[in-house]
Amino acid sequence: MSPSIKDVAERAGVSVGTVSNVLNRPERVSESTRQTVLAAISELGFVRNSSAAQLRAGTSRSIGLIVLDMANPFFHYVAKGVEEVADELGYAVVLCDSDDRAAREDRYLQVLEEQRVRGVLITPIEVSSKRLDALRRRGTPTVLVDRHDPRVNCCSVAVDDVIGGQLAGNHLTELGHERITYFSGPLTLRQCSDRLQGLRRAVASAGLDPDSAIDVVEAPAMNARLAHDLARDRFGEGDDTTAAFCANDLMALGVLRAALSTGRRVPGDLAIVGYDDIEFAADAAVPLTSISQPTQQIGRAAAQLLVEECDHPETHAHQQIMFKPELVVRESTTP
Repeated sequence: MSPSIKDVAERAGVSVGTVSNVLNRPERVSESTRQTVLAAISELGFVRNSSAAQLRAGTSRSIGLIVLDMANPFFHYVAKGVEEVADELGYAVVLCDSDDRAAREDRYLQVLEEQRVRGVLITPIEVSSKRLDALRRRGTPTVLVDRHDPRVNCCSVAVDDVIGGQLAGNHLTELGHERITYFSGPLTLRQCSDRLQGLRRAVASAGLDPDSAIDVVEAPAMNARLAHDLARDRFGEGDDTTAAFCANDLMALGVLRAALSTGRRVPGDLAIVGYDDIEFAADAAVPLTSISQPTQQIGRAAAQLLVEECDHPETHAHQQIMFKPELVVRESTTP
C-alpha cells in the first residue's frame, strides 16, 4: 500500500497540516522543518495525489486529445506536436483513439469531462455533435484539429484541403493525364470533399470536363486494405484510369500494391499521388508523390491555442488557423 500523507507526518514528527504546507505552501514552513519533511517523503517513497489536489482546487494540468485513428501516422505526428507544447507548458496529455466511431468518441468525451481535464483537442467525426456541443456550452475549452467550420464557436487548426486537391490535380494534368480516379474516404468528411473540390478545379482549369475526367471511388474508411481491395477490383476490370489521387497516403499505398499486383507499371501505366506525406511515402516500393501537411505544426498550434484559452479565458479570442499544403514529387508520378 502506498504511503499516505499521514505516514509522512508520523515519520517526520509533525502534523498532517505541516506536511500539506511543505507540499503546497512551503513559504509557511521553516527551512529545518521543510528538510525534515522532505527527508521523510524520500525515505517512505511518498507520491502526492496531484489529481485530488487539483480537483479540490477546481483546476487540472491535463488536456485531452481525441484522434480518429492512431494507426494513421498523420495523427501520430499531430500528437507529437501536441505533446511538445504540453510538456513545455507543464501539461499532461490524455490520448484517446475514437477509431472513427461516434459512440466511442462520445464515451471518451464523457470520460474526459468526468476527469475534469482543462480542455479538449479533437478531430471529430462530425464537427457538431450533441456531446461536443454540450461540452463547449458547459465551459470546457475545445479546439478542432484537422477540421474547420466557421459556424462553430471555438478555435480550429486545419490545412486548406481544396488547395491540396488542386495541387495534386495540377500536377497530374500537367503530366498529360485525362482520366483520374479519386480514391476517397467518406465524402461526408470535409477533408475528402474539399480535396475532391480542389481536384475538380484543377481539371477544369486544364480544359477538361471534371465529370468525365474524374471517377470517384468512395471507401468507408481511409486505410490501405480497403483502398487495395477497391483498386484491385477496378484494375482487374480493365479500367482506363492513367492516374490515381488518393485522400491519404495509406490509401495510396494500398492502390500502389493493387496496381503492381495486377501488372500495372507505376508510373508508366498509372501515376499515383497521395496525401499527408507520411514517413512511409518516401520508403514505398515506388516512392510516392504526396501532398505534404505540416503535421507537427498542426499539433503545436492546436495545443498552444487550447492552453491559451485554458490559462487566459478572459482575454482569449478564438482563431481559425489554416496551413497551406505543399506538393512533394517522387517516382510514383515522374520516373
